[in-house]
Amino acid sequence: MIQIAKKKVLLKGMPLEELNNYFVSIGEPKFRGGQVFNWMYNHLATLFGEMDNLPKLLRSKLADDTIIKTLDFVDSQISASSGTKKFIFETIEHNKIESVIIPEENRTTLCISTQIGCPLDCKFCATGLMGYKKNLTAGEIFDQYLLAAKDYGKDNISNIVYMGMGEPLLNYSATLNSLKIFADELTTGISLKKITVSTAGIAPKIIELADSGLKVKIALSLHSCFEDTRSKIMPVNLKYSLKQNIDAIKYYVKRTGTRVTFEYVMLKGINDRQDDINALAKLCAEIPSKINIIPFNSLKHMNPEGYSAQLEPTPKRKIEDFVTRLRDRNITVIVRYTQGDDIAAACGQLATNYS
Repeated sequence: MIQIAKKKVLLKGMPLEELNNYFVSIGEPKFRGGQVFNWMYNHLATLFGEMDNLPKLLRSKLADDTIIKTLDFVDSQISASSGTKKFIFETIEHNKIESVIIPEENRTTLCISTQIGCPLDCKFCATGLMGYKKNLTAGEIFDQYLLAAKDYGKDNISNIVYMGMGEPLLNYSATLNSLKIFADELTTGISLKKITVSTAGIAPKIIELADSGLKVKIALSLHSCFEDTRSKIMPVNLKYSLKQNIDAIKYYVKRTGTRVTFEYVMLKGINDRQDDINALAKLCAEIPSKINIIPFNSLKHMNPEGYSAQLEPTPKRKIEDFVTRLRDRNITVIVRYTQGDDIAAACGQLATNYS
């Protein structure tokens, strides 16, 4: 007789309210949700056997019926030049994703992914050259933090950026649930004040996130203040124009009281002109903001074709002049010098095979 395997319930990724509802639905007291939440997201437990304040029978039932581990560690690499560490994790379906630890003088940031691949095809990004496979679950998003924290030390990770593979706001529900987990008072170590969600510009979802009540920091991948240029390097601009996104960002800033970050990859002859400086200065005068200047990192490991293959980095001296001219306009500018390019872990370089 053929036996059909029972589909297990994915507990990892459920915020507290959902966990409470689940335990009530199986005839358990509501407070069990809080206990399991604390074990999964604060103590980073991956086995029910570790949850010693739950009855043994319940632990056994949960082990049979539910899943609390969504990723396996596959490999890691450390940059010899910067100490940047890239992790490769594998999902239950055997898809690979990458996350990166970026050590800096005053903080250590974990860059996590929200999709396997990316559908947006930004011309300067290796993930876009991969194409798109699927959204990650909220559990898979959180477990990147769990596995990185167990490897690197929970106390050593001070910040999280949703800037890895994929577009977080195209995976809105899972991204939101993962943020709710980090925001809950039962989850210690990382607060929303230390988390930034980066988006290529999904204007309706920026507004929705503003209305969610989660005052997370937001970063807009800007890269040009001109619609035609931005559309050429970021095809998503044809669907959600720069004007729509700037209006959404203004709403976000007003609603949340936060300051936006504009991310700006420097591309030779494309967005490094005096006109670009003037346009950036005008934009920053309208919105509480700072600019992250990012040198363009090579995509050679992806063997790019077409427009992506034509892109070149703005020379370092010109970047420095660009930054000086912006700062002369009283704009806060941070240069994100390349880290981890020797292991293809720098900004814009993350990409894996699907299997």
